[in-house]
Amino acid sequence: MSWTAVEVEAAQAQAQTARKQAAERGTAFQPKFFTKHEYATATLLADLIIPRDERSGSASDAGVPEFMDFIMIDQPTRQTAMRGGLAFIDHLCDERFDKVFIDCTDAQRRSVLDDIAYPAKVAPGLAPAAAFFNSFRDLTSSGFWSSKMGVADLQYMGNKAVAEWKGCPSEALEHLGVKYEGER
Repeated sequence: MSWTAVEVEAAQAQAQTARKQAAERGTAFQPKFFTKHEYATATLLADLIIPRDERSGSASDAGVPEFMDFIMIDQPTRQTAMRGGLAFIDHLCDERFDKVFIDCTDAQRRSVLDDIAYPAKVAPGLAPAAAFFNSFRDLTSSGFWSSKMGVADLQYMGNKAVAEWKGCPSEALEHLGVKYEGER
């Protein structure tokens, strides 16, 4: 599953409009592509990829599941991969824990995701699940970082002139474990 910047922008606008309209009506968003179970699974999976933290909300807080629903409606050729991937994750959980992904414990969910989240380390039989998860993670990221919340989380300031560049802040360098060349 891949998408263009234009598709991402259009889906983000549609998702935010739908969220606003649902809030004005006092109702929950009603997906057009996802079934109720798929939507719950996609929401949980997206929130595991981008959880709420001290700086911003989670993927679902930013409207990522709604964004995904619009991407799937606009791009029908991607629907089979999405449905199949979500079903395969449920299948893996059912095989291992006798329940679907959303009914598993957090530790069970994470153990399944650990098996498919790292393509270079994935078992051969799980390669299709890993491919799905990577695409789903990319779609989650696209939905989040193109949302108002995601842009705020990045602290993006746009084309703003900096009068005097003093380099990257020391706390950011320390966090990354790097130093300017020549520093001790």
